[in-house]
Amino acid sequence: MNSRQDKPRIGVTVSRRTGWRIFPLMALNIWLAGGRAVKWQAEDDVDLSKVDGVLIGGGDDIAPTLYKGTLTVEARLDPERDAMEKRILEDALEEKCPVMGICRGAQMLNVVLGGTLHQDAYAEYPSRRYKTILPRREVHIDSGSRLARITGTSPMRVNALHRQSVRALGRGLRVSARDSGGMVQAIERTRDPFALGVQWHPEHIFYAHRHRALFSALVAAAEGCRSGQGQIATVERRVNRMVW
Repeated sequence: MNSRQDKPRIGVTVSRRTGWRIFPLMALNIWLAGGRAVKWQAEDDVDLSKVDGVLIGGGDDIAPTLYKGTLTVEARLDPERDAMEKRILEDALEEKCPVMGICRGAQMLNVVLGGTLHQDAYAEYPSRRYKTILPRREVHIDSGSRLARITGTSPMRVNALHRQSVRALGRGLRVSARDSGGMVQAIERTRDPFALGVQWHPEHIFYAHRHRALFSALVAAAEGCRSGQGQIATVERRVNRMVW
């Protein structure tokens, strides 16, 4: 990991189609949390040793072949990005580098750990069928989760821009939030290395402190990784200073 005494560096994966407009939002949120963002796209030369944490961003659908499935719905795929992010997550988890996934990123975290996805989440949860960048969907957070320590336990309003969602959980993961219809909205590890995935897009809701807290937790985990003081312990110290 990065040993220099500057801001923790977070490697951020984004789509080649939309990265030009999404990465600045990611970088802003990471900067507000005390970190520095490094952009990674498919075919880039990714060097995990130069960052202290990883953020897998949203965008294209994940090919079902990654979890031994068959494509059954129309999807927008990017095989090169799938391969890059799979490799990054496998290496990050092996090297105990903290990670956070947003929308597609949460789904990829689940798949890399052996989980599966609903290719059409709204076929399974028809009452949840809408997409909006505005925080209109209500999410209920498990009071015993790591997410609850970061954001508080009261229901959160989130946005919804996804098509896929978590089906079977991957190894070592737990569900930390669902929406009012039962769809999985957040997954997490409860021990080092820090790993958290959220189905919504908190980068668009940076004006709300509970959503900014997600980025703050990732940067804190990166600080803990770099200092050797423990990722979860460092996150706990930071969230203990937050007031909800």
